[in-house]
Amino acid sequence: MKIEKLNYHLPRELIAQQPTDVRSDSKLLVFNRASGELIDRTFSEIGDFLRPGDCLVLNDTKVLPARFFARRLSGGKLEGLFLAENAPGSWEVMLKGAHKVKTGETIYLRDKARQDFCQAEVVGKMDEGIFRLKTETDAETILEKIGFPPLPPYIKRTDDPAIAARDKLRYQTVYARQPGAVAAPTAGLHFTDELIEQLKNSQIRFAYITLHVGTGTFKPITAENIEQHEIHQEPFSIDERNARIINEMKEKGGRIVAVGTTSARALETVAVGSQIEATSPVRSPQRKCSKHRRRVPSNGVSGTTRLFIKPGYKFKIIDGMVTNFHLPKSTLLALVAAFAGLEKILAAYRHAIEQRYRFYSYGDAMLII
Repeated sequence: MKIEKLNYHLPRELIAQQPTDVRSDSKLLVFNRASGELIDRTFSEIGDFLRPGDCLVLNDTKVLPARFFARRLSGGKLEGLFLAENAPGSWEVMLKGAHKVKTGETIYLRDKARQDFCQAEVVGKMDEGIFRLKTETDAETILEKIGFPPLPPYIKRTDDPAIAARDKLRYQTVYARQPGAVAAPTAGLHFTDELIEQLKNSQIRFAYITLHVGTGTFKPITAENIEQHEIHQEPFSIDERNARIINEMKEKGGRIVAVGTTSARALETVAVGSQIEATSPVRSPQRKCSKHRRRVPSNGVSGTTRLFIKPGYKFKIIDGMVTNFHLPKSTLLALVAAFAGLEKILAAYRHAIEQRYRFYSYGDAMLII
């Protein structure tokens, strides 16, 4: 499929720069796949479109304060983005302004007041501005002292600590538990503790998976045909308890509603089986029985997903999706188009633009059922 088919025009003023004052006050566009009906509501009303026995599957990854600043001994300024910790004190980072940085060099990581906090040794230089650093302490401990929220580049920010403190709170779901993401699962940003409790009282079930969102989520498709794009990989896990909840609700006829493309990708990866690099035992789906293809392994599973969901994919587990509005020509838009239909989703986006919905990470939401 030509990448141009995933293109649309968005006025720049509709790119949300700030979250709503109250998370659940965001707009909600409800899209019925069967009828094509579009309904404009607020996110706090999402329960009106769910049924007792439906199961919302949320991604409980926690965003690290992964953006940081550093300096060279020569005084040169660096801006960094933490990507991964391969072992305690062994970082993989992306550095801006680092074309002269050499392997073996010592740099200083700076705190939020721009004071030197600790040293790091550059132990490796990779492609695309990626470096390996060695520090004396684990990444989570250091980043809590020096790090800023890793907002995507289309949200404009200075390094004001007060603004960063607000973003640290709001660029994080209220149910975030497992540290490891460098980008937020933004569909979940609209939930409040009060709304979750209200939905539970309406007999909506909740299950939690973990998928650590990486920077690859923002990588545009540059190939002319999307089939030529190499999708990013992301680690995920579903434990035994939550696998049981998902399977039980599915067997009872409840709808499995993925909150975000990350939850959808993890669930469908488990169903496909062939697109998972497992780090814990997983039974491959049984191809002769559709019932088994629509189940999560009862003992849970963890691994790395490399599943690319694009138009033409047949969904096996999820029946609905909560999602934000995504960038043109992105893998996230491809996933949503696969679920709702390309022409229908583009028509829904045109409606959202006409109605002045707010787009991208801090923007409004869509419920597709």
